[in-house]
Amino acid sequence: MEWTAMEINPEMLNKMMTRLGVGGRWRFADVLGLDADQLTAVPKPCCALMLLFPLTQQLESFRQQQADKAAAESAVYFVKQTASNSCGTIALLHTVANNKSKMTFDEDSILKKFLDETENMSADDRAKHLENNKAIHEVHNEIAAQGQCRPEADKVNFHFIAFADVNGELYEFDGKMNGPVNHGATKDDSFILDAAKVCRGFVERAQGELRFSAVVLCQSESQ
Repeated sequence: MEWTAMEINPEMLNKMMTRLGVGGRWRFADVLGLDADQLTAVPKPCCALMLLFPLTQQLESFRQQQADKAAAESAVYFVKQTASNSCGTIALLHTVANNKSKMTFDEDSILKKFLDETENMSADDRAKHLENNKAIHEVHNEIAAQGQCRPEADKVNFHFIAFADVNGELYEFDGKMNGPVNHGATKDDSFILDAAKVCRGFVERAQGELRFSAVVLCQSESQ
């Protein structure tokens, strides 16, 4: 099954959440900038951040160096990315799965069913299960098709990753790695600042590259 490249767009991600059966008041919102003063506009509370970055040579080299820090951990939910262009959905999976206790799911939730089925699987087996999950694949392509960009499948040069606070630790989730990367202690009121600091490192390593975008999963006032 081919996956269509997805944009990092809060409206589209929220539609995807709804189609996958994630209810409640947790919804995505734009991050206008990664500096502390810009982050004051981010709705609170927020429990996850998703970053879209360009696959430059500098960042690819850094990711290879960082691979040594990635390790399987039972405290977090991690799934490998084995299908091209599925990184948007995998970032969404990491975001929701590692905040599962905060989420509300519809009775027939596609995503809740997938998380329950894969709870005790390895990251590799979860990847196989995702590749064979027709329901999630169809929702992904349906939402991705609503985007304004139409890159050719083999010319996509952007990648999604996610950050979440799991038991007071800031984790980075990238399906192309062998496991999550632990960036140290964090807490509810500093999570967005801590995650943004790691993201600023990506921007600095890109040496003038400006094509970065981020969204946060935050609790809206109305459902």
